[in-house]
Amino acid sequence: MARSSGNKNLSKDVQEAIVRGRINGMTNKQLAQQFQVTVQAVGQVWKRYMINKQIVVAPHPGRPVPTTRNMDRNFVRSSREDPRRNSTDIFKAVNSPIEPAPSRRTIRRRLNAHGLFGRRPVKKPFISKKNQKASVAWAKAHLNWGRKEWAKHVWSDESKFNLFGSDGTKWVRRPIRTRYSPKYQVATVKHGGGNFMVWGCFSETAMGPLRRVNGIMDRYQYEDILENTMRPWARRNIGRAFVFQQDNDPKHTSLHVRSWFQRRRVDVLDWPSQSPDLNPIEHFWEELETQLAGVRASNADEKFAQLEAAWKAILLSVVHALLDLMPRRCQAVIDAKGFATKY
Repeated sequence: MARSSGNKNLSKDVQEAIVRGRINGMTNKQLAQQFQVTVQAVGQVWKRYMINKQIVVAPHPGRPVPTTRNMDRNFVRSSREDPRRNSTDIFKAVNSPIEPAPSRRTIRRRLNAHGLFGRRPVKKPFISKKNQKASVAWAKAHLNWGRKEWAKHVWSDESKFNLFGSDGTKWVRRPIRTRYSPKYQVATVKHGGGNFMVWGCFSETAMGPLRRVNGIMDRYQYEDILENTMRPWARRNIGRAFVFQQDNDPKHTSLHVRSWFQRRRVDVLDWPSQSPDLNPIEHFWEELETQLAGVRASNADEKFAQLEAAWKAILLSVVHALLDLMPRRCQAVIDAKGFATKY
């Protein structure tokens, strides 16, 4: 129910309930919370009652509401039964020959008056039940791991960065006249100045190197990163007995790369598919995007230099804080995906 600053929008039943509450000893604040109105509105109702000794309903300005209370309840009930229903679906559900439903626009207004507003659902990638269970099992197995257990692990990932702006799609109307098309068509305009991929890693002891990916990374370029970038850095900072973390991208799990891990005797952390929320390196990618938001670069080399400088400036205390928060990260996955696997 919408909050009211006066008693003009309060029905006679609500005003009578407010008066009974005041007579029974309730305060204006308690009644305001109960009926979702302001304290001033409750005071005005009680003042008018004390002057006139009866409930006086002021005339409503403008056109009267075309729906009844019963119809409004049906609209709200139909919407809450299935939040994905739009005004057309609700119109079909509540319309009857005995009590015809109003227009769809009226239905939307009545839903807005009861605090229900139309929103577009967020697009999220589909995660299979199998991968959800695997993520929950991994989170439970590592729930009690602290910074000591993660000390010998190397976290890695790739991320895409734009030279400037966003690569999102904006829909605009632009005049396109052709022989077989209407006078105006909807066209897409891409905004952004190009992008490129970077690969990075870190451990409990230090931030690792940042490597620019040339074109589309395949298994051969990934092997070159592992051989000439990741492995030398990990052996210098951690030692021979380090554990490498990577996601289940096809180039990461290819037979060619798995053969490299076996030849170099590198232990790989068992990682569940579709689980970026478990990887703390995602925090660093977001941090880089925030720091360089709006910073333009004339070319890819300049942009990579900006990213590399921001990457090296990340404090070791931030790394330790993220690893200390791994139990909370695991618990969040258990609560979210664990609940989803039950239903």
